[in-house]
Amino acid sequence: MLIGGLQKFSLLDYPGRVSAIVFTQGCNFRCQFCYNPMLVRPVRVSKSKYAQSASGERQKDHPGFKEDDLFVFLKSRAGKLDAVVITGGEPGLQKDLPEFIKKIKALGFLVKLDTNGSYPEILARLVKEKLVDYLAMDLKAPVEKYQAVTGKKVDFNNIKKSVKIIMQSGLPYEFRTTAVPGLLNKDDLAAMGKIIKGADKWYLQNFKSKLELVDRKLEGRVPYNARQMKELAEIGSKFVKKCEVR
Repeated sequence: MLIGGLQKFSLLDYPGRVSAIVFTQGCNFRCQFCYNPMLVRPVRVSKSKYAQSASGERQKDHPGFKEDDLFVFLKSRAGKLDAVVITGGEPGLQKDLPEFIKKIKALGFLVKLDTNGSYPEILARLVKEKLVDYLAMDLKAPVEKYQAVTGKKVDFNNIKKSVKIIMQSGLPYEFRTTAVPGLLNKDDLAAMGKIIKGADKWYLQNFKSKLELVDRKLEGRVPYNARQMKELAEIGSKFVKKCEVR
Protein backbone atom coordinates (compact mmCIF):
# COMPACT_ATOMS: atom_id res chain seq x y z
CA MET A 1 0.00 0.00 0.00
CA LEU A 2 1.39 3.40 -1.01
CA ILE A 3 0.64 5.65 1.93
CA GLY A 4 1.05 9.38 1.39
CA GLY A 5 0.00 10.59 4.83
CA LEU A 6 -1.71 9.92 8.13
CA GLN A 7 -4.03 12.08 10.18
CA LYS A 8 -4.08 10.48 13.60
CA PHE A 9 -7.35 11.95 14.88
CA SER A 10 -10.57 13.30 13.38
CA LEU A 11 -14.08 13.90 14.68
CA LEU A 12 -15.37 15.00 11.27
CA ASP A 13 -14.45 12.56 8.52
CA TYR A 14 -16.47 9.56 9.71
CA PRO A 15 -19.90 10.76 10.89
CA GLY A 16 -20.43 10.03 14.57
CA ARG A 17 -17.11 8.24 14.98
CA VAL A 18 -13.59 9.03 16.14
CA SER A 19 -11.29 8.13 13.30
CA ALA A 20 -7.80 8.17 11.87
CA ILE A 21 -7.34 9.03 8.21
CA VAL A 22 -5.01 7.21 5.85
CA PHE A 23 -4.11 9.07 2.65
CA THR A 24 -3.21 6.77 -0.23
CA GLN A 25 -0.75 7.94 -2.87
CA GLY A 26 -1.68 8.64 -6.48
CA CYS A 27 -4.86 9.46 -8.39
CA ASN A 28 -6.17 8.75 -11.88
CA PHE A 29 -7.92 12.16 -11.97
CA ARG A 30 -6.40 15.63 -12.15
CA CYS A 31 -9.31 17.66 -10.79
CA GLN A 32 -8.52 21.34 -11.22
CA PHE A 33 -9.68 22.27 -7.72
CA CYS A 34 -7.96 19.43 -5.86
CA TYR A 35 -6.11 20.69 -2.78
CA ASN A 36 -4.03 17.53 -2.37
CA PRO A 37 -1.62 17.87 -5.33
CA MET A 38 1.09 16.16 -3.28
CA LEU A 39 -1.04 12.98 -3.29
CA VAL A 40 -2.18 13.28 -6.90
CA ARG A 41 1.36 13.69 -8.21
CA PRO A 42 3.73 11.56 -6.10
CA VAL A 43 6.78 13.43 -7.37
CA ARG A 44 5.60 16.45 -5.42
CA VAL A 45 5.42 14.70 -2.05
CA SER A 46 8.90 15.75 -1.03
CA LYS A 47 8.10 19.36 -1.88
CA SER A 48 4.98 19.57 0.28
CA LYS A 49 4.62 19.32 4.02
CA TYR A 50 0.86 18.93 4.14
CA ALA A 51 -2.10 16.81 3.12
CA GLN A 52 -5.73 17.62 3.63
CA SER A 53 -8.58 15.50 4.92
CA ALA A 54 -11.98 15.25 3.25
CA SER A 55 -13.30 17.64 5.90
CA GLY A 56 -10.85 20.26 4.71
CA GLU A 57 -8.48 20.25 7.65
CA ARG A 58 -4.86 20.94 6.78
CA GLN A 59 -2.69 18.19 8.25
CA LYS A 60 1.00 17.38 8.36
CA ASP A 61 2.02 14.86 5.73
CA HIS A 62 4.21 11.82 6.42
CA PRO A 63 6.19 11.29 3.18
CA GLY A 64 7.15 7.66 2.72
CA PHE A 65 4.99 6.53 5.65
CA LYS A 66 5.36 2.76 5.86
CA GLU A 67 2.48 0.32 6.16
CA ASP A 68 4.15 -1.48 9.08
CA ASP A 69 4.39 1.81 10.97
CA LEU A 70 0.71 2.46 10.33
CA PHE A 71 -0.33 -0.81 11.89
CA VAL A 72 1.91 -0.23 14.89
CA PHE A 73 0.04 3.05 15.36
CA LEU A 74 -3.40 1.48 14.86
CA LYS A 75 -2.69 -1.30 17.35
CA SER A 76 -1.75 1.36 19.91
CA ARG A 77 -5.11 3.08 19.34
CA ALA A 78 -7.34 0.03 19.72
CA GLY A 79 -10.21 1.01 22.00
CA LYS A 80 -9.46 4.73 21.50
CA LEU A 81 -10.37 5.09 17.84
CA ASP A 82 -13.57 3.76 16.30
CA ALA A 83 -12.68 3.83 12.65
CA VAL A 84 -10.18 4.33 9.86
CA VAL A 85 -10.98 6.51 6.86
CA ILE A 86 -9.15 5.56 3.66
CA THR A 87 -8.91 8.45 1.24
CA GLY A 88 -6.48 9.81 -1.30
CA GLY A 89 -5.61 10.32 -3.97
CA GLU A 90 -7.82 7.50 -5.16
CA PRO A 91 -7.67 4.34 -3.04
CA GLY A 92 -9.06 2.23 -5.89
CA LEU A 93 -5.69 2.51 -7.63
CA GLN A 94 -4.07 0.41 -4.91
CA LYS A 95 -4.05 -3.24 -5.99
CA ASP A 96 -3.77 -4.48 -2.41
CA LEU A 97 -6.65 -2.35 -1.11
CA PRO A 98 -8.89 -5.32 -0.11
CA GLU A 99 -6.06 -7.04 1.77
CA PHE A 100 -5.09 -3.75 3.41
CA ILE A 101 -8.66 -3.23 4.63
CA LYS A 102 -8.86 -6.80 5.93
CA LYS A 103 -5.87 -6.09 8.17
CA ILE A 104 -7.55 -2.96 9.49
CA LYS A 105 -10.84 -4.77 10.11
CA ALA A 106 -8.99 -7.54 11.94
CA LEU A 107 -8.01 -4.94 14.55
CA GLY A 108 -11.67 -4.16 15.18
CA PHE A 109 -11.95 -0.83 13.36
CA LEU A 110 -14.80 0.34 11.16
CA VAL A 111 -13.69 1.42 7.68
CA LYS A 112 -14.92 4.36 5.60
CA LEU A 113 -13.79 4.60 1.99
CA ASP A 114 -13.58 7.85 0.01
CA THR A 115 -13.57 7.32 -3.75
CA ASN A 116 -14.05 9.10 -7.07
CA GLY A 117 -16.17 6.20 -8.31
CA SER A 118 -14.00 5.26 -11.27
CA TYR A 119 -13.40 1.67 -10.11
CA PRO A 120 -16.84 0.07 -9.69
CA GLU A 121 -15.42 -3.46 -9.74
CA ILE A 122 -13.37 -2.66 -6.64
CA LEU A 123 -16.38 -1.12 -4.91
CA ALA A 124 -18.50 -4.17 -5.71
CA ARG A 125 -15.89 -6.50 -4.22
CA LEU A 126 -15.49 -4.45 -1.05
CA VAL A 127 -19.24 -4.35 -0.53
CA LYS A 128 -19.70 -8.05 -1.28
CA GLU A 129 -16.93 -9.05 1.11
CA LYS A 130 -18.23 -6.68 3.81
CA LEU A 131 -14.94 -4.83 4.00
CA VAL A 132 -16.40 -1.32 4.22
CA ASP A 133 -18.86 0.21 6.67
CA TYR A 134 -19.37 3.66 5.12
CA LEU A 135 -18.94 4.91 1.55
CA ALA A 136 -18.33 8.44 0.29
CA MET A 137 -18.15 9.20 -3.41
CA ASP A 138 -17.20 12.47 -5.06
CA LEU A 139 -19.51 13.33 -7.93
CA LYS A 140 -17.46 15.78 -9.96
CA ALA A 141 -19.70 17.18 -12.68
CA PRO A 142 -22.48 16.40 -15.17
CA VAL A 143 -21.43 13.95 -17.86
CA GLU A 144 -20.59 16.56 -20.50
CA LYS A 145 -18.20 18.37 -18.13
CA TYR A 146 -16.52 15.40 -16.46
CA GLN A 147 -13.37 15.48 -18.55
CA ALA A 148 -12.98 19.25 -18.25
CA VAL A 149 -13.37 19.18 -14.47
CA THR A 150 -11.30 16.05 -13.78
CA GLY A 151 -8.59 16.76 -16.34
CA LYS A 152 -8.83 13.19 -17.66
CA LYS A 153 -10.94 11.19 -20.07
CA VAL A 154 -13.47 9.38 -17.89
CA ASP A 155 -15.66 6.38 -18.66
CA PHE A 156 -18.90 7.78 -17.29
CA ASN A 157 -20.49 4.33 -17.32
CA ASN A 158 -18.13 3.47 -14.46
CA ILE A 159 -19.33 6.51 -12.54
CA LYS A 160 -22.95 5.45 -12.99
CA LYS A 161 -22.13 1.87 -11.99
CA SER A 162 -20.46 3.07 -8.79
CA VAL A 163 -23.46 5.27 -7.94
CA LYS A 164 -25.74 2.26 -8.31
CA ILE A 165 -23.47 -0.02 -6.25
CA ILE A 166 -23.29 2.53 -3.45
CA MET A 167 -27.01 3.29 -3.38
CA GLN A 168 -27.87 -0.42 -3.36
CA SER A 169 -25.16 -1.45 -0.89
CA GLY A 170 -27.31 -1.25 2.23
CA LEU A 171 -24.49 0.75 3.86
CA PRO A 172 -24.53 4.34 5.08
CA TYR A 173 -23.17 6.54 2.32
CA GLU A 174 -22.87 10.05 0.99
CA PHE A 175 -22.15 11.81 -2.28
CA ARG A 176 -20.05 14.96 -2.35
CA THR A 177 -19.51 17.74 -4.87
CA THR A 178 -17.09 20.64 -4.77
CA ALA A 179 -18.78 23.73 -6.20
CA VAL A 180 -16.31 25.85 -8.16
CA PRO A 181 -17.43 29.09 -9.86
CA GLY A 182 -16.73 28.86 -13.56
CA LEU A 183 -16.78 25.06 -13.50
CA LEU A 184 -20.20 24.22 -12.03
CA ASN A 185 -23.41 26.27 -12.09
CA LYS A 186 -27.06 25.77 -11.13
CA ASP A 187 -27.92 23.89 -14.32
CA ASP A 188 -25.00 21.55 -13.71
CA LEU A 189 -26.21 20.80 -10.17
CA ALA A 190 -29.64 19.89 -11.53
CA ALA A 191 -28.10 17.56 -14.11
CA MET A 192 -25.95 15.94 -11.43
CA GLY A 193 -28.95 15.54 -9.14
CA LYS A 194 -30.60 13.34 -11.75
CA ILE A 195 -27.60 10.99 -11.66
CA ILE A 196 -28.03 10.31 -7.92
CA LYS A 197 -31.79 10.82 -7.72
CA GLY A 198 -33.20 9.31 -4.52
CA ALA A 199 -29.83 9.21 -2.72
CA ASP A 200 -29.72 9.62 1.04
CA LYS A 201 -27.15 12.40 1.37
CA TRP A 202 -25.45 14.84 -0.95
CA TYR A 203 -23.00 17.33 0.51
CA LEU A 204 -21.86 20.41 -1.36
CA GLN A 205 -18.39 21.60 -0.47
CA ASN A 206 -17.30 25.14 -1.17
CA PHE A 207 -14.22 25.72 -3.25
CA LYS A 208 -11.04 26.51 -1.30
CA SER A 209 -8.92 28.90 -3.30
CA LYS A 210 -6.26 29.90 -0.79
CA LEU A 211 -4.41 26.58 -0.99
CA GLU A 212 -1.99 24.91 -3.38
CA LEU A 213 -4.19 23.41 -6.09
CA VAL A 214 -3.62 21.05 -9.01
CA ASP A 215 -4.58 23.89 -11.35
CA ARG A 216 -2.56 26.83 -10.04
CA LYS A 217 -4.68 29.19 -12.16
CA LEU A 218 -7.62 28.61 -9.79
CA GLU A 219 -5.68 29.78 -6.76
CA GLY A 220 -7.22 33.00 -5.51
CA ARG A 221 -10.49 32.60 -7.46
CA VAL A 222 -13.43 33.95 -5.45
CA PRO A 223 -15.61 31.04 -4.22
CA TYR A 224 -19.40 31.03 -4.08
CA ASN A 225 -20.77 32.99 -1.13
CA ALA A 226 -23.05 31.52 1.54
CA ARG A 227 -26.23 32.60 -0.25
CA GLN A 228 -25.13 31.08 -3.54
CA MET A 229 -24.15 27.81 -1.87
CA LYS A 230 -27.55 27.67 -0.18
CA GLU A 231 -29.24 28.14 -3.55
CA LEU A 232 -27.23 25.26 -4.99
CA ALA A 233 -28.23 23.07 -2.04
CA GLU A 234 -31.88 23.94 -2.63
CA ILE A 235 -31.55 22.67 -6.18
CA GLY A 236 -29.89 19.47 -4.96
CA SER A 237 -32.67 18.94 -2.43
CA LYS A 238 -35.12 18.41 -5.27
CA PHE A 239 -33.34 15.17 -6.17
CA VAL A 240 -32.04 13.62 -2.93
CA LYS A 241 -33.32 13.13 0.61
CA LYS A 242 -30.83 15.56 2.10
CA CYS A 243 -28.59 18.08 0.37
CA GLU A 244 -26.53 20.37 2.57
CA VAL A 245 -23.55 22.69 2.39
CA ARG A 246 -20.53 21.42 4.29
